Amino acid sequence: MNITFVGTGHMGEPMVERLLADGFPVTLFNRTKSRALPLLEKGAIWAETPALSAARCDILATMVADDTALESLLVTGGILDAMPEGAIHLSFSTISVDFSASLEKRHAAHGQGFVSAPVFGRPDAVREGRLRLLCAGKAESVQRVIPILNTLGSRVFQLGETPSTANLVKLSGNFMIAAALETLGEAFSLAKKAGVDPSLFLEIVNDSLFHSPLYGNYGRIMAEKNYNKAGFTMDLGLKDINLVLEAANGLRVPLPLGGILRDSFLSGLAKGRQSLDWSAVILSHYERAGIPEGSYQGLPAS
Repeated sequence: MNITFVGTGHMGEPMVERLLADGFPVTLFNRTKSRALPLLEKGAIWAETPALSAARCDILATMVADDTALESLLVTGGILDAMPEGAIHLSFSTISVDFSASLEKRHAAHGQGFVSAPVFGRPDAVREGRLRLLCAGKAESVQRVIPILNTLGSRVFQLGETPSTANLVKLSGNFMIAAALETLGEAFSLAKKAGVDPSLFLEIVNDSLFHSPLYGNYGRIMAEKNYNKAGFTMDLGLKDINLVLEAANGLRVPLPLGGILRDSFLSGLAKGRQSLDWSAVILSHYERAGIPEGSYQGLPAS
């Protein structure tokens, strides 16, 4: 099985590492070759263009930022035309429901399969084998990519034959994570303004009320102010909130909390915090509460 992997960023790099360690042959393309050098040293093969990377693949795996980046690779980069008939596009990216539906049709017109497999987990979850994967697509296509998915994570949730269903579930999950970040940010601000240390508040809540890895991990990032070590950035968070609102609009489902989340992230981006971890949404709450940490600009050192 010849795998082409396009997009070796924060998530893509450890995913390729796991595939290589499990003996899968992997051809790479990334916009910046230097980012892929550690993987080349571990046995991956480099392709000079997106089209060349896809020309002989059985499986094309993509992990890129958004609809625009993926569209550019498929059309401008020539991947869609270069992929052989019968090859499968395995998309790990968090993309819009409508774009996912369009990809299914376009690949089918080229005689290719399409499986959507967005993931839940940060880079450390990939490295530690704790990644969870969603999966939707035609049964025969899913069957071919299951060995890859099982290598990458500890559990695969199959969601039927419509790829965009996996994208809707992923966006719904990210909406819930963003809501948890909003809750943590507001509660931390209240406790801190009253003189309670955020780390102690987190320990109390996570032990007594909501014992959750999500609360524990993101709460710790907030309490320790580790916003520069971004597993998922604020600009990507806003992108996903907008996508879930778009999907909800299409299905005529009200999401009142969605507007609040969008505005909280917009407040952070207005301060130039787009490259910080999306848990840095707490800084907007600190600002509104008059807490000094709210002045933190959080731009990574150059």
